[in-house]
Amino acid sequence: MPFHIVLVEPEIPPNTGNIARLCAATGTVLHLVGKLGFSLTDKHLKRAGLDYWDSVVMHRWDSLTHLHSHFPNGRFWYTSKKAPLLYTAVSYLPGDFLVFGKETLGLPDELLMSQRKSAVRIPIMNPEVRSLNLSTAAGIVLYEALRQAGRLF
Repeated sequence: MPFHIVLVEPEIPPNTGNIARLCAATGTVLHLVGKLGFSLTDKHLKRAGLDYWDSVVMHRWDSLTHLHSHFPNGRFWYTSKKAPLLYTAVSYLPGDFLVFGKETLGLPDELLMSQRKSAVRIPIMNPEVRSLNLSTAAGIVLYEALRQAGRLF
């Protein structure tokens, strides 16, 4: 069973392209949710994904609610610098959904408040740095999930 990366309203095409390449390399399903800040035909998106697009399993959803309704038993992990749990402090299982917000705002506060037990963060040691790059954050959390699942060989 594959892991899933969910991008909610991504804004920067190269980030999504890099994450698509990450998904192709790891057999992870990519879900794009809501209004995108670019077209799926954007040249920067395509360039970042290189020639791996045929290896990406990708789905589009109107909303996170719509995605949840198709996977009612899915386990969703919401990433945010405001989350109480470290990304290494939870137990990931194959089939889990790793959810990331848009580059400029992250995930909505109301979502994070309602899902506090499923919200994880990557520590940032320098207080002057507001956030990590979206594709970097996706890679960090996904590879921890893969490590826990025994999929790194």
